[in-house]
Amino acid sequence: MARVLIVGAGLTGSLCASLFRRESANKLKVAVWEKERGAGGRMSTSRSPHDPNCTADLGAQYITVTPFYAEKHQSFYEELLSLGILKPLLSPVEGMILREEGIRNYVAPQGISSIVKYYLSDSEVLYDRHVTYINLKEGKLEVGSKSGPSEMFDAVVLTMPVPQTLQLQGHIKTFINESQRQRLEVASYSSRFALALFYEAGTQIGVPWAAKYVANNPCIRFISIDNKKRGLESPEVRPSIVVHTTVQFGAENVHKDKEEVEPLILDQLQQVLPGLPKPTSTKCHKWRYSQVISAVSNCPGQMTLDVEPLLVCGGDGFTHSNFDGCTESALTILDVFKCYF
Repeated sequence: MARVLIVGAGLTGSLCASLFRRESANKLKVAVWEKERGAGGRMSTSRSPHDPNCTADLGAQYITVTPFYAEKHQSFYEELLSLGILKPLLSPVEGMILREEGIRNYVAPQGISSIVKYYLSDSEVLYDRHVTYINLKEGKLEVGSKSGPSEMFDAVVLTMPVPQTLQLQGHIKTFINESQRQRLEVASYSSRFALALFYEAGTQIGVPWAAKYVANNPCIRFISIDNKKRGLESPEVRPSIVVHTTVQFGAENVHKDKEEVEPLILDQLQQVLPGLPKPTSTKCHKWRYSQVISAVSNCPGQMTLDVEPLLVCGGDGFTHSNFDGCTESALTILDVFKCYF
């Protein structure tokens, strides 16, 4: 049985793990390493330190599906909807622009990370495993991390943002030829900050919308009353608010610590929502690699860096930053593995 490592427990990595498990007929033993303390990647959900049931989506807010992908990835959506992991987004979102007829929007009632956790439910996942190098050793791939001993694998899938792949040390540098490196270096991402505000049960947030796209503010682009967005409103529910900054603000402040940036966001938030109640706690997150601006060219879904042993990189950096982009990447990676295993 071939031993496979998937680096990254975001949407692409979790989908790869699930697809390998379902399609490999027990030919693959799959492990997932994630550098953070939890799953989700850019589909992460944060919990209030006072109540684990009070959550906020710090990454993706909801899933938008075009008619094309609704048909192409129908089985994925039907599965998630049938299990209640997704449901239609019915709450009002002010400023949302529908660029195509027939678009559907879905929300995750238990937080957007519940999608990733579902796909990882039967996988061996190790957290706090920040991969730093990949070497070729005795016909296998030796993978080392900042914590824990190195381990040997027959194949490796890298699903982190492309610039992080290029930062890896070891023999992987010789696996990437000049043409591949030039294409990988083209991949670029926007940066932004996300701020979650958690409140006491019964706190009233006096706005008519569940989420809003903010125009003409130098800092804030999107605000969500997260429990209201998911249709969870009652006196017993602790409300939470998520604020996403503009791309320009993210670029201007990307080299600052989130502790420096949080007061700036809170100041602008008070201007957008005057009289907002004081939260019981907050959490600020910097997304250095938020959404793909330029994807890797001529590599739809994945790039195979080496064949024997198999080393593949994928993720939204090879497609586009949404559920369907990650699904496309995972399916193309699965096709590669079907050829070699």
